[in-house]
Amino acid sequence: MEETSAGAIIFRENNGSRLYLLLNYPSGHWDFVKGKMEKGESPHQTVIREAKEETDIEDLDLYSGYEEEIRYDFQFEGELIHKKVIFFLAKTKTEKITISHEHQDFVWLSYEDAMKKTTYDNARSILSKAEKLLETL
Repeated sequence: MEETSAGAIIFRENNGSRLYLLLNYPSGHWDFVKGKMEKGESPHQTVIREAKEETDIEDLDLYSGYEEEIRYDFQFEGELIHKKVIFFLAKTKTEKITISHEHQDFVWLSYEDAMKKTTYDNARSILSKAEKLLETL
């Protein structure tokens, strides 16, 4: 079975430094906002909807020039799922967020701390690419 999701590496500026948002998922891992694309939805629409649902962030500014894709397989109810997640880079001015029932916690971290806390290598890879892009702007 194939499944497509979209997500965002969300960051905000704080006293001249960048802080990235990580969410703590029920399985214990730390990762970015993401969710399944609904029928008729574009990846950008999915990201905006998921950010609102998962964090109550409504002021996302999506960066053109950043679109990264990761793929992985996982088991769900005995079925192998081939998952593709399209990630975007998004800036927010929102500091105080409200997480949904889908998550246990959240944290805003510097790039270095986010790299240490993020659970999966593919998430660290897309975070690294996002940071490199932002350093050139």
